[in-house]
Order: sequence, then structure tokens, then C-alpha cells
Amino acid sequence: MKKMIHMIFLSVLLIGLLSACSTTQKITNSARTATEQLLLSEAISRSLPKQNGSPLPIPKGAIIKLDVTGLTPDKDMAKGVVAAWLGLQGYIVQDGAEKATHRINVVIDSLGSEAGNTFFGIPPIQASLIPVSLPELALFKADLQSGYARFHVDVFEMPSGRFIVSSTPFIADTYYNAYTLLFLISFHRTDLDSPPKVRIFPKWTK
Repeated sequence: MKKMIHMIFLSVLLIGLLSACSTTQKITNSARTATEQLLLSEAISRSLPKQNGSPLPIPKGAIIKLDVTGLTPDKDMAKGVVAAWLGLQGYIVQDGAEKATHRINVVIDSLGSEAGNTFFGIPPIQASLIPVSLPELALFKADLQSGYARFHVDVFEMPSGRFIVSSTPFIADTYYNAYTLLFLISFHRTDLDSPPKVRIFPKWTK
């Protein structure tokens, strides 16, 4: 009987120590995490050609009225990125139709992120008889997230509104993968430029 009590005590103590090693992290206070925002914005930027010379049959110096259409709430961000790219191509971009020689409608076919998860280990356990919880114990865990952008542009002549051309799709994707090995070893792989870092311990400043 005494031996059994000792075993129960040691079991409770071990579970308590494992529980104490767990950390609680609030994922985000914004609608999108900083990483997800970068996944989308960089996907849009990478989809646009980097070489000089516009793929659109519009003379340089043309004044363009820029519109955007899509199901995503991130249309304004996409519009800003495309406007900057058109400016680099030698066009003058404006919102109104005054003096515009052409109108470009950016049609967003898809703009969003995808997430997946792979886990091998012991999931978190909430004890029913003993008020002690066991945290997640991951031998291997992978949280996979990707951003994807696909859109095309329709070009119209102004002020007649005559349709000129529809571009081929602009397509690009990005990724951010976080891994955990043997409970404590964490690392990530990504193609993002300067992704945000999550700090386990607080940053002390002078």
C-alpha cells in the first residue's frame, strides 16, 4: 500500500513538472498575423515580372485609371502593389478617369493562405480525476502555411471603353513552415524576406 502511494505521488509530481514546462502563447491581436500578411504581400509582389519592359501593349507615359475586382478583402493591398509596379514600368497611375488614356482592371482570381499540420506524439490531456493537465508532447510537429496569389489584368482604351487585351495570369506562392522535434527543439523554414520572430523570453531594454 505504501509503495502504491509513493508511485501515485511520483506520477503526479512528474505530470506537474511536465505541465510547468509548457508555455502559453497568444497567437495574434490582429485580424491576420504578421507572418500571414507577409505571405500574401510577397506572393503578390513576386507574381509581377521583375525585368524591364511591360508585358502590356500600352505606350510608356500613358495615364492609367486603375480598378481592382475580387472576392478577397485584401483588394486594396493588391491594388497598391500593382500601382507601384505600373509606375516602375513608366505609367502614370490615378484613381479618377480625368485625362486617362487607358483603364486597367485588376481581376484577383485568388489571394489567400493555406495551412496544414503534421503531428506525431502525445496530444494535450486534461485529467478528469486529478486536476492536472498534461501538455502536448511532440516527437515531431510541422505547422505548414503558404500564401498564394493569382490575378490578371484587363486593359481598356479611354474614353471609349474599348477592350484591348487580357493578360496571362500572374502567379506566385510563398511558404512559412515551423517545426518541433523531441519536445523542445524548434526551427522554421521559409522563403519570406525578414519574417517576424516569436520570442519565448521577454526582450529586456535599457
